[in-house]
Amino acid sequence: MQQPPITTIDDIRQLFLKELVSGFGEKEPRGLYAPIDYILQLGGKRIRPVVALLCGKMFGDQDFSNSMSVALAVEVFHNFTLLHDDIMDDSPLRRGQPTVHEKWDVNTGILSGDLMLIQAYEHLCRCPNTVAIPSLLQTFNRVATGVCEGQQYDVDFERREDVTIREYVRMIELKTAVLLGGAMELGALAAGAPQSDADHLYAFGRLTGLAFQLQDDLLDTFGDSAATGKRTGNDIIRNKKTFLFLKALELLSDEHREELREWFNSSPDDPAEKVIRVTELMQEAGIPGAVAQLRDDFQQQAYEHLAAAGGNPEVKKLLVALAEGLLQRDH
Repeated sequence: MQQPPITTIDDIRQLFLKELVSGFGEKEPRGLYAPIDYILQLGGKRIRPVVALLCGKMFGDQDFSNSMSVALAVEVFHNFTLLHDDIMDDSPLRRGQPTVHEKWDVNTGILSGDLMLIQAYEHLCRCPNTVAIPSLLQTFNRVATGVCEGQQYDVDFERREDVTIREYVRMIELKTAVLLGGAMELGALAAGAPQSDADHLYAFGRLTGLAFQLQDDLLDTFGDSAATGKRTGNDIIRNKKTFLFLKALELLSDEHREELREWFNSSPDDPAEKVIRVTELMQEAGIPGAVAQLRDDFQQQAYEHLAAAGGNPEVKKLLVALAEGLLQRDH
């Protein structure tokens, strides 16, 4: 039997957004539910739920009836982590709008975030493919634990002067990449895919997530602020020990290595000179090329895992297109 035409990525995103309309803002007590509704409607690329739906479609979930529940769970969980991260970082803005703890207060942010985590589990347990629910919960627990571990490593690294490149890569793998991989694994499992195929999709997502974060770090320092919509050099201003900083320490001469350390131990009121000079030092060390090489290595490994997975080859093409869009973006 001929399969229905493959839906476009944008069509899938729009379908998901219709399902995401939560109605939390209508529930009582409003002080608990309105912040959840608020953060879920703030926007974003919705990459994780889209890939969950695509991976479900790869294994026959044509109407997304099974994979939609995990797509919702992943997106609610992701926004829960953002809500709590914003509190930890005391961030005033999220996607150009006031963060939940700024619009309401910290206690509201903590409690509403807690409920979002519970809601994520509720979505998983609503998967119509009930046979898959135990494996969905097991996978979700593993991924969610990794995200929390990654956040703690990130906090720890702010106080350490001896962070290694290997440790940094592990941190971004846990904090960012495992959730992308987990979304793909969950979508496939919800559709009844064999665990071996789900494992390959997890690896594809994890490695793509690593490449994505390296591209994000690269854009923060060398991107065009007009394109990114963010101040260039924000990681430098905040003295974040990204791959760029750690690799520069490895490649620079002793004199320039010491200069870079001095800049990263300073917080001038006007950071313009600091950003310019640190960027020059990183250029001198060949950092843009080094980051691009590692990014491309991760993505090549990712594509090998995607090729090894079973499932609909036309959907695989959509996953490749999505990954390429993430890596070739300028914002």
